Amino acid sequence: MNATKKQTGSELLIELEGSIDSTTSNELNTILSQSIKGINSLILDFKKIDYVSSAGLRVLLATFKELVNRGGTMVIRGVNQNVMDIFTMTGFDNILTIEK
Repeated sequence: MNATKKQTGSELLIELEGSIDSTTSNELNTILSQSIKGINSLILDFKKIDYVSSAGLRVLLATFKELVNRGGTMVIRGVNQNVMDIFTMTGFDNILTIEK
């Protein structure tokens, strides 16, 4: 998994590439937890993400909760149909803000 960050003030865009699975979820957790300090708006670009496992979903949910608990927002953009199916089957489409 690769991640590219672009910050503008308190908004952070992270473009991700690859799979978010049990192998890469710890890496994503580290990237997100270190990156969201002082951030009010997090945008995750999923255009190049092809798979998200339950381990990845846990990281996304924990990050979402942390941001929302301090009044911030998190949006996942560019989700392909395979990943959207995962969000839908798990009910995450009702929790997270997801844009196709």
